[in-house]
Amino acid sequence: MVRAQGGQPRRHLSEAATYVLADSLEWLDGLPSNSIHAVVTDPPYGIVEYETKNHRKLRAGRGGVWRIPPSFDGANRGPLPRFTVLSPQEISNLHHFFETVGRGMLRVLVPGGHVFIASNPLLSTTTFHALQSSGFEKRGEIIRLVQTLRGGFKPKGAEDEFPEVSAMPRSCWEPWGIFRKPFPGTIADNLRRWGSGGLRRTSTEEPLKDVIVCSPTRGAEKELAPHPSLKPQRFLRRMVRAALPLGIGIVLDPFAGSGSTLAAAQAIGYTSLGIDRDPEYFAMAGTAFPKLVALQVRGR
Repeated sequence: MVRAQGGQPRRHLSEAATYVLADSLEWLDGLPSNSIHAVVTDPPYGIVEYETKNHRKLRAGRGGVWRIPPSFDGANRGPLPRFTVLSPQEISNLHHFFETVGRGMLRVLVPGGHVFIASNPLLSTTTFHALQSSGFEKRGEIIRLVQTLRGGFKPKGAEDEFPEVSAMPRSCWEPWGIFRKPFPGTIADNLRRWGSGGLRRTSTEEPLKDVIVCSPTRGAEKELAPHPSLKPQRFLRRMVRAALPLGIGIVLDPFAGSGSTLAAAQAIGYTSLGIDRDPEYFAMAGTAFPKLVALQVRGR
C-alpha cells in the first residue's frame, strides 16, 4: 500500500486494479477531464444508512436504519436498509447528492462514456432523475430479476389483525440505470476517437439484453467479501464487460466497497479504479479481491 496524491492511502490490488481510500466527491474533483471510459457502481441507495451513526449500528448488529433479518433455515440473512424511513428532506438531500456525483462523473468520463448504476424500486426515480439533471442521457435500464427479503411484510405489531395485508410488495427486481455522456456526431465516429458511445454485445450475434435473471449473492461469495450490498460476480462481470464497447479503457467504481467491481473488471481483463472512504471496506478489498477474481461463474 502506498500514499496516493493528496495523502490518501492507495492499494494496487493488481497491475490493472487500483483502490483509493478517499471521499469519492473530492477524488473525482482531482481526476483529469475525459480520463475515465465507464462507471459501474452500486452506491449507497440513500445517504442515511451509511452515516457514521447508522453504520456503527449496522456493524454492531442492532438498531438504526438497518433491519437485521432473522435467521432462516439455519442461514443468517444480511442486513437491509429501511428505505421507507427517508423523510422529504432526506429524499431532497439524496437527489442533491446524486446530482453532485453525476456532475463529477460527467466531467471525468470521455464523451460517450456510460454509467451503470444500481438502485432499488423505491428510490430509482429520484437517483436516475438526479443523474439526468447533472447532464447525462438516460439510455435504459438493466432489470435484474432477483427476489430479496425487502418488502412483503404485514403491518408491524398487527400481523394477526391484518393477516391478508402487506405494507408494500415483495421486491423481485433490481433496477440498474444506464446513462451516457453526450457527444457530437455518430457512435461510429465516437468509437473511433474515444472508444466509447455504445455497449459491448454479448456476442456478435446477440446484444446485451435489459432483463437478467440473477439470484442473490450466495453464502460462499458473501464469506469472501462480507459487504452488506455485495453483488454477485456472475452479474457484475456482465455489467462491467458491457460498459467498454471495445474492451479498452478504465472502469471506475466511486463506491468500491469490498472491491467486487474491480474484481469483475480484473476477471475479464479490464483496467479499473475504485474509490471508497470506509477504512474497513478498503481493508476488506485487499483480502477479498484475489478470491473474487478467482471465482468460477456461469456466463458473463
